[in-house]
Amino acid sequence: MKSMRMATAVAAALVVAACATAAVAVGSTTKKVTISVASLIPGSTPAAIQQFNQQVTQFEKANPGIDVKPVEYQWTAPTFAAKLAAGTLPTVFEVPFTDARTLGDNGQLADLTAGVKALPYFAKYNKAVLAEGIDAKGRIIALPKGAYAQALHYNRKLFQQAGLDPNKPPRTWAQVRAYAKQITAATGKPGYVQMAKDDNTAGWILTTLVYTLGGRMEKGSGTSAVATLNNAQTVTALNLLKQMRWTDNSMGANFDYGWSDINQAFAAGNVGMYVSGSDVYTNLVQASNIDPSIYGLAALPIAKNKNAGVLGGGTEVAVKPKANDAEKAAALKWIDFFYERPLVSKVQAIRNARTLFANKQPVGVPALPLFNKQQYDLANTWIKPYINVPLAQMKPFLTDVFGQTLIPEPAASTQSVYKALDPVVEAVLTNKNADIQSLLAQANQTAQGAISSGN
Repeated sequence: MKSMRMATAVAAALVVAACATAAVAVGSTTKKVTISVASLIPGSTPAAIQQFNQQVTQFEKANPGIDVKPVEYQWTAPTFAAKLAAGTLPTVFEVPFTDARTLGDNGQLADLTAGVKALPYFAKYNKAVLAEGIDAKGRIIALPKGAYAQALHYNRKLFQQAGLDPNKPPRTWAQVRAYAKQITAATGKPGYVQMAKDDNTAGWILTTLVYTLGGRMEKGSGTSAVATLNNAQTVTALNLLKQMRWTDNSMGANFDYGWSDINQAFAAGNVGMYVSGSDVYTNLVQASNIDPSIYGLAALPIAKNKNAGVLGGGTEVAVKPKANDAEKAAALKWIDFFYERPLVSKVQAIRNARTLFANKQPVGVPALPLFNKQQYDLANTWIKPYINVPLAQMKPFLTDVFGQTLIPEPAASTQSVYKALDPVVEAVLTNKNADIQSLLAQANQTAQGAISSGN
């Protein structure tokens, strides 16, 4: 989530790292360190699980003093908050960009500064991305797993069945509406579906649409920020959804889709278009068994407005705050091995790509570069023989996104802002007579209260 230009991705994961020692000396004996790590989301395919377990085995072989216990993991605001409060998170876990710094400021993430700065590739980090894991005191409390720009995912098969050119996805929101209506009329499938689950997802996607029109959900920073949820662009975005839902009837009947649900529906061929992060293809393969031939990826339509742009975000990897020194050292070794070093080590990048390729896992999914442009370009050449994602079908995204401005998510009380918007989206999609202005006024008041109190 940075104001920078997009580039295609390199695959992430697998590597034999060399970090601080993780074994604890006890007299003349050595005690093994056990850490739990976030693995795959629930419902991942056997092939994806096998590939992950192979990486664990490889890591443990290279680090005999460490035992790794994989834990199924998927971040959602409510479940994460509950696990954080109960102290049941794994040693190594993932959080959105929007949460890392706040959690660090609250003392809820371990300080990794010394270990991270000792990494041999520290100077190569994309400073804008690295900053997402640095708290107000300048401590590094998380490292980037991946970054993305929001994008339009579309079903090429449904496009063809509706008489649309799958190589020419919509470039304006008016075209999105027209294409959605045409897809529904021709196929009976929802032409466009909006994530509207009340777990902050509805607010996140609505904010994405508003950004493309030039609006913002707040101005200022910290507890002094001013909520602006009821701006003109939010009204425009909600009216667009209202027209597609009630006038065109092109959005189907399910208005409770969350991130996993909509991915599954899309992979099953039941969604024409939807908005999500540019890196979603990995999940579509690992958890939803998508047929690659139906997949299309396009940049979001951007209005002719100087403030318009595409919402960017990403995922950070962090360590639980109560981890002892040995656990922190082991955790950092795992983070280095699994997330970071494949992007800076040719041998390890190729090994990782080869392993992913052999297990029919995605290699080369579009994402923001975590390291500098020179390193990114170099790493892409290393893994080129193993890239197995349909890049030609992603060309509408890869071509246009270079010219789009990436805008970070609302900085103050991000999840609370999204939560305040959830019921607005739900009401517009389920109540034909929903009063958009009144709903937004209430949402803005709710969001302002959260911002002012620092929640």
